[in-house]
Amino acid sequence: MAALTAPAAAPTTTAPSVQVLYFAEPIPGFPAHRDYVLVPGDTAGLLFWLQSVAPDGPRFLAVSARRFFPDYCPVVPPAVRAELGLDDVDQAQLLCLVTVPDGDPTEATANLRAPVVVAPSTHCARQVVQSDLDLPLRRRLRR
Repeated sequence: MAALTAPAAAPTTTAPSVQVLYFAEPIPGFPAHRDYVLVPGDTAGLLFWLQSVAPDGPRFLAVSARRFFPDYCPVVPPAVRAELGLDDVDQAQLLCLVTVPDGDPTEATANLRAPVVVAPSTHCARQVVQSDLDLPLRRRLRR
């Protein structure tokens, strides 16, 4: 009769802390989803997934606006800053949602007309539609 042995213990790892972002206003078109996490999308730290915490929720590809568009300065109205608990707009994390047409990354575009503004101290976020119609909905991603 073969001796039974206990399985080897799995190595212990520490999972990175994940902060849930609360959207003060839902992303347009997704009224049932207000809680998201920002998940790295690549090893270089250029791409992120803005993923709903709901199992069937949406996820959006996003980039840091400041890394791709360093001169980009969206307007964040005082009422939105107050709603997010954002004292200084320069401290905000600015994300642009990305579209990859037909799955072709060379054609990827970022939406500069409606950035996601995140207040780092409160973890509140909101997509802020800009009134400047010169800001493109589809700006090519080039670094």
